[in-house]
Amino acid sequence: MYCLQLMLFQSPGSSVGVQVPKCKACNNILGKCSTLRFRGHIVKHHAGGYYQKRNTKFLVNAASGHPLKSDPEAYGPKSTWSSIQNALDAFYRFSRPHTVVGTALSIVSVSLLAVEKLSDISSLFFTGVLEAVIAALMMNIYIVGLNQISDIEIDKVNKPYLPLASGEYSMLTGTLLVTSFSFMSFWLGWVVGSWPLFWALFISFLLGTAYSINLPLLRWKRFALVAAMCILAVRAVIVQLAFYLHIQTHVLRRPAVISKPLIFATAFMSFFSVVIALFKDIPDIEGDRIFGIRSYTVRLGQKRVFWTCISLLQMAYGVAILVGASSSHTWSKIVTVLGHVILASILWIRAKSVDLTSKAAITSCYMFIWKLFYAEYFLIPLVR
Repeated sequence: MYCLQLMLFQSPGSSVGVQVPKCKACNNILGKCSTLRFRGHIVKHHAGGYYQKRNTKFLVNAASGHPLKSDPEAYGPKSTWSSIQNALDAFYRFSRPHTVVGTALSIVSVSLLAVEKLSDISSLFFTGVLEAVIAALMMNIYIVGLNQISDIEIDKVNKPYLPLASGEYSMLTGTLLVTSFSFMSFWLGWVVGSWPLFWALFISFLLGTAYSINLPLLRWKRFALVAAMCILAVRAVIVQLAFYLHIQTHVLRRPAVISKPLIFATAFMSFFSVVIALFKDIPDIEGDRIFGIRSYTVRLGQKRVFWTCISLLQMAYGVAILVGASSSHTWSKIVTVLGHVILASILWIRAKSVDLTSKAAITSCYMFIWKLFYAEYFLIPLVR
């Protein structure tokens, strides 16, 4: 009798067959496990990249009369840290980070529109902004999480890297997460005592639920125009008006005033929200077609919707340049005109290089649109 120690290494999508010398101990083991198969788990990153989760090493001890033993490192500090990293990574993907960043930037940017003098930027201002950001981010996670719960089968085709679609999260885990974040969001909104903030959360909750949940007369994402209007209402109208009023009336205790920069921000982001609503469906055409989601991309085709989105954004940038040129402040005129010219040029150059036959290329361009969305919120406070 003798011991046989095998080091098995996994490669993505491969199967490793191992032959061992015949002995009584080996035969007992082989009788229980005739084939060892290891599958790589390919996960697509939210920004279009790819990475792999690997079970890198398995240690098998075969000895007479002794059971199989696992690698002691599997229960050590490295394994614990790896489990924590995996849990954080799964939640990161579940939260749809590009929407989280967009929500946080938009609230900070719109809040700055209420600033009239340097003394307005105080600890009270920062507290008000932080309360709004935290409450809105929790509601954002509820909305994107509910959408994933409702779209598990579709996401297995369109977004298999999401934790519910990949099986990393169970339905129970997803349900507990979205329920918890919705309750925490409403609780914070109520404790703060700002009616503009609370109504922003409540309306976002209603529209986000109606957009995704599969109930009679709901699941509005099935209807392209209604779906676009939901996204426009939240991203363009509620975010701009409600969070501006939260700072203006609740934090700074001033009467509500609809200013030129606020009107510009609402109008510009209306264009942008429509583009995001249309563009997000371009790389998802395969799953949407299979599951009967009648998006504009399914009905009109990827190329037509793609160039419609680019044209809408170029129109928005053209209007933004005119608004900037009309400013009575020289510094605002220079920064906003030059900034929008640069963004419009970059968008056009990028659009011309996109391969519309490649889902990865379209997805990458979609994430680029979100980066332009972020950039706009750096320019909005400078419109005067």
